[in-house]
Amino acid sequence: MTDTPIFQPGDALASARRTLLTEAQAIETLAARLDDAFAEAVRLLLACRGRVVVSGLGKTGHIGRKIAATLASTGTPAFFLHAAEAVHGDLGMLTAQDVLIALSHSGASQELLTVLPAVRRLGAKVIAITGNPQSELAQLADIHLNGAVDQEACPLNLAPTASTTAALALGDALAVACLEARGFGPEDFARSHPGGALGRRLLTHVRDVMRQGGAVPRVPLSATLFQALEEMSAKGMGMTVIVDDANRPAGIFTDGDLRRLIERRGDLRGLLAAEGMSRNPRTIAAEALAVDAAAQMDEQRLSQMLVVGKQGELIGALHMHDLMAAKVV
Repeated sequence: MTDTPIFQPGDALASARRTLLTEAQAIETLAARLDDAFAEAVRLLLACRGRVVVSGLGKTGHIGRKIAATLASTGTPAFFLHAAEAVHGDLGMLTAQDVLIALSHSGASQELLTVLPAVRRLGAKVIAITGNPQSELAQLADIHLNGAVDQEACPLNLAPTASTTAALALGDALAVACLEARGFGPEDFARSHPGGALGRRLLTHVRDVMRQGGAVPRVPLSATLFQALEEMSAKGMGMTVIVDDANRPAGIFTDGDLRRLIERRGDLRGLLAAEGMSRNPRTIAAEALAVDAAAQMDEQRLSQMLVVGKQGELIGALHMHDLMAAKVV
């Protein structure tokens, strides 16, 4: 190895393409090689009454962490157990109801081979992912998934590259097959990701972001135009709701309605707000998803939307800024 690396852009691009094509070929070969063992592994994961425990060491350990995370976020409760820690007490995390997924490309990881007899005595099932069907780990497992590759992307054929990519892809395939079998949908995914954009979109309801109580501008049908303007200025929504005696919206008076009224009437003295209001304002239920409210407001070019109860009574109001602040849009 030279002290000062020689960088050539063309060489770097050629190397990258070789790496990607080698790893893509490894996955294609893996897909063609899948057999009934994969289906049996999925059946075992679906029948698991405990947790799926993924274990590995070194590079396959990093892959195992990602597989466990993917399983957990797609409806299959799982966690990662470091193989070296397992032999020093962490094996106590396993129960007879669990399924262990053991990863080792060689199938000869001494830590995993030390753990396996104890796992079998416990009564937990074992799925092994190795690159050697004849390995001791493959032979000891209940189910073996062959993750062998023809060659690593590393030009020395030493650094785990194509083999770890194949193992990761196989783990993803297990997770997705379980996801589809469970009927796991966007709402389920959102519950596992409440802090993400999808979680906000699918878990945030109108009631969570609407203005309510005294924050909602409203005046009675008998209110003068100037009383309505005072309410609009005080509440800062660019509108006020005009309600009847049963607190049902009779109309909405906005900044735009004010401009149109000035153009039409000129002298506003003595006018009631109801004379310039827009009737049949758009409404939505508090139980609706906030993202649905945002879609309707965008489609109808609205800045505000009213929230009503089951009897049509006014219970809140939405402004597009509220939805933006909640990161729904």
